[in-house]
Amino acid sequence: MPTKHTDPKRKEIRNLLEKVVVDAGIGRLSQTPNFEDKTLKQVMVDLAAVTGQKPQIRRAKKSIAGFKIREGQIVGLRVTLRKERMVDFFERLISIVLPRVRDFSGLELSNVDHGGTLNLGIREHLVFPEISPESSPVTFSIGVSAVPRKKNQDKSLEEFRKFGVPLRKEGATDMKGGRAKRKK
Repeated sequence: MPTKHTDPKRKEIRNLLEKVVVDAGIGRLSQTPNFEDKTLKQVMVDLAAVTGQKPQIRRAKKSIAGFKIREGQIVGLRVTLRKERMVDFFERLISIVLPRVRDFSGLELSNVDHGGTLNLGIREHLVFPEISPESSPVTFSIGVSAVPRKKNQDKSLEEFRKFGVPLRKEGATDMKGGRAKRKK
């Protein structure tokens, strides 16, 4: 059995992806009491457990009154994964996390943009096996962007399918989301 660092599939994933960026928007949570003392620390601990790397605090660049955001206010956390951590996270995401998402039936083809980047959102971070729902009183959503080295949508789709990313077929539609046309 090949070891973790000599596995050919891991090497191919590393050649496919340049980086994986994991974001957690916490704008809504910033309204809670004791945000920086309790909530922010818990979100940082959970995101670090999921990614294996300390998250970077992202602040608002300008004030937006409609969203009750002030310049300099903490609005999110970000982690950029490269090399082995990137491969570990990507493999866990595909093989463990996505099958645990409720009512998951595959990713839309539109999740891969024209530059080949796979973008997906996870509503609750509790689907990651590293997080215990009992120990994490805060729930937040996570956005994941897998950036390929080759910036081509068609080649990226082909490569993502090769590695087991559950992308839907060309003509598949979602009746629940209202995307399919119903006959009258």
